[in-house]
Amino acid sequence: MAEGNGAAPAAEPVKMQVLGQFIRDMSFENGAAQRGLNSSNVQPDTQVAVSLDARKRSVENQYEVITKFRVTSKNKETDETLFLVELDYGGIFHVEGVPEDQLHPFLLIECPRMLFPFVRRIISDVTRDGGFPPLNIDTVDFLALYRAELARRMEAQKVEQATA
Repeated sequence: MAEGNGAAPAAEPVKMQVLGQFIRDMSFENGAAQRGLNSSNVQPDTQVAVSLDARKRSVENQYEVITKFRVTSKNKETDETLFLVELDYGGIFHVEGVPEDQLHPFLLIECPRMLFPFVRRIISDVTRDGGFPPLNIDTVDFLALYRAELARRMEAQKVEQATA
C-alpha cells in the first residue's frame, strides 16, 4: 500500500560503531626533571591545544578520526616549561545513515566525543607517572571547536578573495 498521507519516508537510522582505538604518536617531555626543579613548589600554567583530522578508509562506511592534543605546562613565575605532552589518538569508526552533508561535522564532533575519555585518561596517567599531579583536562566542546574552525576558514577565504 502506497504512502499517500504526505508523510516523508522514514530516514535511515544512524549507526556508529567504534572498530578500534590507538595511539598514533605520543611524547612526554619533563622539563622540570631535566633542569632539576622541584615541581612541588611551582605555580603551573597549563594550556591545552586540540586539533582534529578525519579521513575515509578504503572500506565502505569506515573512517579514521585522529584527535591531536598538545598540553603545555609552564611555571607562571619563570615561564619555564614544566612538561609537554603531545598525543595523537585515533579511532576507526563504522558510520552509516548520516547524510553526506552532515558527515563532516559528525566525524569531527561525535567521533572525538567518543574518544575523549580515553585521551583524558592517557594524559592523566602520563603526567602522574612523570612525577606531577595527574592532569585531568577539562571536557572539550567539540561542537564549539568545529564552529570556530569553520569561522576561521571563512575569514581566511574572505581575506584570500580580497587580496586576489
